[in-house]
Amino acid sequence: MELSRRDALLFGLGGLVVIALPGAALAANAEELAAAFAGGVAPQTGGITLTAPEIAENGNTVPIEFDAPGAVAVMLLAAGNPEPSVATFKFGPAAGSHRAATRIRLAKTQDVIALAKMADGSVRQAQATVKVTIGGCGG
Repeated sequence: MELSRRDALLFGLGGLVVIALPGAALAANAEELAAAFAGGVAPQTGGITLTAPEIAENGNTVPIEFDAPGAVAVMLLAAGNPEPSVATFKFGPAAGSHRAATRIRLAKTQDVIALAKMADGSVRQAQATVKVTIGGCGG
């Protein structure tokens, strides 16, 4: 098989398209991510505490903390970010506590959602609105 310059150029452009497509295809909204994490179980309130500032002066470093006694996994979502999935924490049977603290980036004023998958199969949800004065994710 002979490969002409035109064919090589087409293969190269096709490769770039294939590389770019997964990023667009993997981007999902917060509702889809929450539904996938919950596995068909309707999230209920209570059982998880989410601590976030009411106002964040800089969206680049927003402190977030959660406490979810009895959780096996906790997912943090930022509904208004270009990529809403922030982090997923998994806790094994030897975990001393089911809590974590981190700093996240927020593009704009939005809701931060914490979903906790509990050991009994239920899903708990907590939500906090954070007002961002200087965007961190390209905002």
